[in-house]
Amino acid sequence: MSLIGAATAVGTTTLYLCLCLLYLSIAVDAYTPIDNFTISCGFDGISFDGDQTWTGDMHSKLFQQDKPSVAARALTQSSSTNSVPYTTARLSYSNFTYSFPVTPGQKFIRLYFYPTSYEQGFERSKAFFTVTSNTFTLLRDFNASLNADAQSSDTVLIEYIINVEEGQRLNLTLSPSAIQSDLYAFINGIEILSMPTNLYYTDSQNTAGLKLVAYTNSFFSISNNSALRKEYRFNVGGNDISPRDDTGMLRSWENDQNYVTSPSALPVDINSTQLSFTLVPNYTAPDPVYRTVRSMGMNATLNKISNLTWKFPVDSGFIYMLRLHFCELDTKVIQLSDKVFYIYIDDKLAEETANVLKWSEGQKGVPVYRDYAVQILGNEKKYSLSLKLHPNPDIWRTAYFDAFLNGLEIFRISDPQSNNLAGPNPDPLPPAPPVSRQPTKNQKKSTSTTIIGVVAGVVAGVVLLFLLVAFFFVRRGKKFKPPKSSDGGTSKWAPFSFATTKSSQTRTSSSLPSDLCRYFSLAEIKAATNNFDDVFKVGVGGFGNVYKGYIDDNTTPVAIKRLKPGSQQGAREFKTEIEMLSQLRHLHLVSLIGYCNESNEMILVYDYMTRGTLRDHLYNTDNPSLPWKQRLQICIGAARGLHYLHTGAKQMIIHRDVKTTNILLDEKWVAKVSDFGLSRIGPTGMSKAHVSTVVKGSIGYLDPEYYKRQRLTEKSDVYSFGVVLFEILCARPALIRTTEKKQVSLADWARHCYHAGSLGQIVDPTLKGKIAPECLRKFGEIAVNCLLDDGSQRPSMNDVVWGLEFALQLQENAEQRDPINYRVELMEGGGMGNEDSDDMFSGSSVGIVSDFNKSSGVSMTSSASGEKDSDKLMSDSAFSEIVDPKAR
Repeated sequence: MSLIGAATAVGTTTLYLCLCLLYLSIAVDAYTPIDNFTISCGFDGISFDGDQTWTGDMHSKLFQQDKPSVAARALTQSSSTNSVPYTTARLSYSNFTYSFPVTPGQKFIRLYFYPTSYEQGFERSKAFFTVTSNTFTLLRDFNASLNADAQSSDTVLIEYIINVEEGQRLNLTLSPSAIQSDLYAFINGIEILSMPTNLYYTDSQNTAGLKLVAYTNSFFSISNNSALRKEYRFNVGGNDISPRDDTGMLRSWENDQNYVTSPSALPVDINSTQLSFTLVPNYTAPDPVYRTVRSMGMNATLNKISNLTWKFPVDSGFIYMLRLHFCELDTKVIQLSDKVFYIYIDDKLAEETANVLKWSEGQKGVPVYRDYAVQILGNEKKYSLSLKLHPNPDIWRTAYFDAFLNGLEIFRISDPQSNNLAGPNPDPLPPAPPVSRQPTKNQKKSTSTTIIGVVAGVVAGVVLLFLLVAFFFVRRGKKFKPPKSSDGGTSKWAPFSFATTKSSQTRTSSSLPSDLCRYFSLAEIKAATNNFDDVFKVGVGGFGNVYKGYIDDNTTPVAIKRLKPGSQQGAREFKTEIEMLSQLRHLHLVSLIGYCNESNEMILVYDYMTRGTLRDHLYNTDNPSLPWKQRLQICIGAARGLHYLHTGAKQMIIHRDVKTTNILLDEKWVAKVSDFGLSRIGPTGMSKAHVSTVVKGSIGYLDPEYYKRQRLTEKSDVYSFGVVLFEILCARPALIRTTEKKQVSLADWARHCYHAGSLGQIVDPTLKGKIAPECLRKFGEIAVNCLLDDGSQRPSMNDVVWGLEFALQLQENAEQRDPINYRVELMEGGGMGNEDSDDMFSGSSVGIVSDFNKSSGVSMTSSASGEKDSDKLMSDSAFSEIVDPKAR
């Protein structure tokens, strides 16, 4: 028997834990897995890593591939990294699959990655890929190097749990991301291990499920149709526990030191106490987990107690399971009411009367656990999930002001609709500062003199600049008067407010000027659409349904975009669209008329765009083919709209989702840029050249520089517009996954053809012989320059406008020289409108919003030859808002 002291959190008194009881141990063997596969990828032979034996996949029947893959060795390897399984890898530019013959039941899947450069030209930065298992998406557009850097680790190990039904095999498929043609997939090791039934899943016959935090008397079941991803597994207050010291399932248990914000570890003498596993199978957690603890300390007084708190970064948009492990070993605890405490998860009360001794039926030394589920909503990339244990302050409920925890596991639960478990990649870490060298004595003197001179010069310059600026504003102040609002007050843009209306007649709280953005009651919207009658439905997009409606006594047609009722997805885009468009007016931007935010409905009202989306007139459509000169005029109009966003508004606005479904055409074929739900204010200040943000956009149009570095600039829009230019020229989608590899990406294929001098061979067949050679050369030059890898080398949108206008002039000159061969007639409707009016408030647009997708559903045809692009929207992934190029 021993007394072990420990320091409490700051402000608490010294406390101790006395262990003096010897408990009866029930000897039960650890779990023995039925299925146990450990595959060293790209390796030939058998190896041992100290914990288990690994088998190479070089001659394995488990491995399948569409095209030949590569088994390669890492070019360099850290001395701290195990050689097995990280020395070799399986790598491929196409899909490959491992298929495991397993028994029915729940399985651990562990994926091992060592992000480095490999033999045969596989660069570390170009590993972007997706991993699926049976019906579940485990990783999407995953980059192992970003994840390893964020974890300050050389390797990445990710653990999943899925259920395999009778007659199924467990399949793992790795697919390179399609954003670029030179991206590849790789893996170093795979571990498949069976586990006890319902160890983490809900036993529907014996339990109602996990308590759902923040919902009274609500429970969440983890059924066999769900999959789990392990986020954290801690031996709280103790040392790391290696896989070989687990209970047969090779789990790793880490120390929680980096996540606890109020540390107070009370180690337990593991030699003096035996544990009784009468309530919990001994494979639930290894013995050492229950012998270490973090505690508030029972010597704390009522006025000094505080929370025992942990914080964990997790991805938003998922439901998480938290398993809390407890074992009461304190000899002072005798009565059931001696130690009662609160449990808060995500700052919500999960347990008001946590009583470990009561849970263990009054027996000390008996491990127990409690499971909870919490839903994490929000739009941020990472969310700080908190766990807080707080001593119960009610003296009549507890004898000691204490709380404690022995172990913790946190799992992400797959989305029930999409079967998705994938989250976004972490942000890239800032570059390391250069290594400084110690200067010599002479260098120090010289440096000091130089610094004094520089400082003196800077101070003098600042003073002079201040005097000049002050003089300028004094002179200007006599003439300047702030603009007046319509009610006579000073006009000022204020933050948008989303106060819910109490009735259809009450206006939502908003500071948006009524002359620029009108508020509609829900009753008005229902009247305009005959209560959302399907007859009025004209399109379906990621946001929801789009209806054609009539307002102002049925005299004005409008497009009404309705968020799926009750859904919180798209709320941020809804707010962004209103904030952006209410302050913008331009001939080549779609006009927002107003909005409705009432009774859980979020609705946007736009001018009706008669001609629909640009894509509706390029391919996979019954509409007549657009003449070349008209396509050029549409390109110029869209480019002018983007140029205004970048330079003409009060602040630079980056669209982030430029594509042909977001370029709309009005009755006179005037192009208008639409859908500002993903837009961002550009970098501000002279010292800031980019905005660091999570990657959002559409596959096929996404700037690779932004995708890799997550640094957004206006040149990302330029890249996307370059893809649009080639899409207009070639009348084919930005991506065709069913074609040969080199033609999958339109951007890559068009650049290749341009540099090979064969651009004319991929032009829309309906335009053959209709484009003047000099015009085609100029157009191709503009588009290719937009697609340059280095964003700083791409042209500005102003340069793009000028280049397209010059290309149009070349086309018109050719038509004048040879009117017979180059004769082009505009579509019915004639001219392109008043192109001279680029004033901020010029023109009134007529048309339909970007969700005008005449196909029903989210999939649409993907090539002129009839292929279908049925890939699902990827709105839940780490790159949670990178979607296929369909109308939003």
